[in-house]
Amino acid sequence: MKVILLKDIANQGKQGDVITVADGYARNYLYPRKLAVEAAGGPLKNLQIKNALEDRRADKLLQSANATKEQLTEKTVTLRVKAGENSRLYGRVTSADIAAAIEKDLKVKLDKRKVGLLDPIKSVGEYAVPIKLHRDVSVDLKVAVVAEA
Repeated sequence: MKVILLKDIANQGKQGDVITVADGYARNYLYPRKLAVEAAGGPLKNLQIKNALEDRRADKLLQSANATKEQLTEKTVTLRVKAGENSRLYGRVTSADIAAAIEKDLKVKLDKRKVGLLDPIKSVGEYAVPIKLHRDVSVDLKVAVVAEA
């Protein structure tokens, strides 16, 4: 019997999967606990519509990420910070600082969690910082940290 899972079930599948199970397992375990519905008629049509909507949404997100990548490619963001002797910064430059500078300079709204800075920047210089826009789309952005005059 084919069923559509309404919740994740260990060793069976994830929510929304269409799986084949024994008739007794479906009738006596899955249906009474509202873990699955029969894969026929309305529920199957609803699942297909839901999957089509998710595919369209994923395509839009990917197109948006590619457009943002085009905006960020070959760009440099400059951060002016206070520095002491030997080009050491008084503070440090974090992912949030870089995201704010991108928004200010390049007019691209970016969440600080998308900035792949492993350790905060503590000295003046030029750095290549990875920006993860989508699971399939990332770009290296040049960040120039210069001392304030």
